[in-house]
Amino acid sequence: METTQRIEIRTPTVADSAAIARLLATLGYPGTAPFIERRIAQLISHPDEVMLAATRDDAVLGIISLHFIPQLALAGDFCRISYFCVSEDARGEGVGALLEGRAVEIARERGCDRIELHCHARRVDAHRFYLRQGYEDSPKYFFKSLA
Repeated sequence: METTQRIEIRTPTVADSAAIARLLATLGYPGTAPFIERRIAQLISHPDEVMLAATRDDAVLGIISLHFIPQLALAGDFCRISYFCVSEDARGEGVGALLEGRAVEIARERGCDRIELHCHARRVDAHRFYLRQGYEDSPKYFFKSLA
């Protein structure tokens, strides 16, 4: 665990489920409450996943979920940020930079040579944040829904 300006970075627990569900709703994922406890338990026990929560006085201010994927053609693995959100009330306080910085440390420790993420075009403020953190824009992203 690490603490900076009363902000603690720790692994979330199922006790944080309601707060994490609220954060996910602000990202456009409402309705996670029925299954969020199961997902948190699954992810924090997965060997290729790391979840971090930024908290102050036990209140969850932000979360980041990282997944580690081996690369076939390159020596290093890559880290994918699958979910990353900071509470609107805590934005501008350095919470996102603290979480992202810890993610970079963990990715390096795990032998990753890059971090990638998908960020929807409508999230303009998030784009500015990522550019400030040194990310480069890679505009092509494809997906196929299996639902």
